[in-house]
Amino acid sequence: MDSLPPFVDSETSSLDTSRIWQEAAPLAGLILLFGALALVPYLLVLLFAGNSLVGALFTLVAQFVLAVGGGVVLLYVVARGIQLADE
Repeated sequence: MDSLPPFVDSETSSLDTSRIWQEAAPLAGLILLFGALALVPYLLVLLFAGNSLVGALFTLVAQFVLAVGGGVVLLYVVARGIQLADE
């Protein structure tokens, strides 16, 4: 018998929504984590720094956190995809 692709229920051949949610939860957690980390310097700029050199530096820090977070999320997705392909 042919193996089914990931996230397909073997009995009904339909989408396994519980497995999809199970895989989406850690991904959403990573996205929220880096979004919250980047929000801190943005709020500091908004509330205190304004249009100053310090505000520009905080904005750069927030952009760096978002870039690193995007890379971590992509690495997680690729690594998890490789793991699912081996199952």
